[in-house]
Amino acid sequence: MRHGVARFVTGFLALPVALYLFYVVWPFAQAAGYSLTDWGGYSDSQRFVGLDNYVRLFSDELIRKAFWHNVFFLVTVPLFTIALALFLAFLLNVGGREDRAGIRGVFGSSLYKVIFFFPQVLSLVVIAVMWQQIYRTDQQGLINGLLIKVGLVDPQNPIAFTADPEPFLGIPAVLWWLLLIAVWSGAGFYMVLFSAAMQSIPKDIYEAAILDGAGRFHTFFRVTLPLLRDTISVAWVYLGFIALDMYALVFVMTPSQGGPNHASEIFASVIQFNAFQKGQFGYACAIAVALAIFTILLAALQLRITRRDRIEY
Repeated sequence: MRHGVARFVTGFLALPVALYLFYVVWPFAQAAGYSLTDWGGYSDSQRFVGLDNYVRLFSDELIRKAFWHNVFFLVTVPLFTIALALFLAFLLNVGGREDRAGIRGVFGSSLYKVIFFFPQVLSLVVIAVMWQQIYRTDQQGLINGLLIKVGLVDPQNPIAFTADPEPFLGIPAVLWWLLLIAVWSGAGFYMVLFSAAMQSIPKDIYEAAILDGAGRFHTFFRVTLPLLRDTISVAWVYLGFIALDMYALVFVMTPSQGGPNHASEIFASVIQFNAFQKGQFGYACAIAVALAIFTILLAALQLRITRRDRIEY
């Protein structure tokens, strides 16, 4: 084995690597090639246009609007999801009372973990359809129906979730409704991730902090957060990828897959619009390649910023 290790490893990796190159790398390379043409997607005729499609990106108003919408999700989805998941994980692991068994979570924490994790069992499309019914703008919508029954909303003028109401903090209201769904559906998974990381922290550290007079607030910010920094960094990168996608929610829940009036356009919806509605596959591939490059650079920057020496405990 010592002398034949290269052949042994190569024999196991050859087929998976070949499949990965054919089904993943090669389509990416094709997209990069198509981005340099004016291909319409429905014919074999292609004309090489060089970097014209990429130059066009900087003057496209729809791209500019989609960029800022993606930036909004890029900031808010990781921030709110990680904050909520950390809060829940702390409560369910070390938020209860201290007893003879030591520090433990709140009563019923095992049941709460199952409940909070349940959205991860569902497909994102199923979640979007479910929330579409909750946000319905008539009396059949769950939120509108409840508000109408308690007399807070006029039945003839219900809250319009999918229309284009006044922006909140300068951001289209539809983006806030989509953000709520993204945080609700993702917090449970990262709660479990952070819970596993917290369980690896020796309880003696928490007990020592409490004996020194530290409360729950100081314990969380002085003990838990520093020891979970690596896990939080990885979670932030994953959530950044999710924030740059958001396609399923936008496609299912918004009018015209990016409406109303392009108020919820993101890169993915603009790619779909240019490719399948305008027949500009070459330009759509250029948008996709630019998004891929932006995502890779963003992930590398995030990992570089959060890199540090590992804390031993």
